[in-house]
Amino acid sequence: MEKKSVFDELPLLIAVPHAAEILGISRALAYRLAATGELPSRRLGGRVYVVTSELRDFVAA
Repeated sequence: MEKKSVFDELPLLIAVPHAAEILGISRALAYRLAATGELPSRRLGGRVYVVTSELRDFVAA
């Protein structure tokens, strides 16, 4: 049986605070990383979301 990853259950985009929780960092740091482009994010309708597939690569790096 294949081991499931936390990323397998996530939608395509997640809110920055949720990504911060997964990464174990503060919300403020997650927003700073998103603003600098270090955390893969997209802005939709004035809100910032993290791209789940790219978050997996971010964690692996």
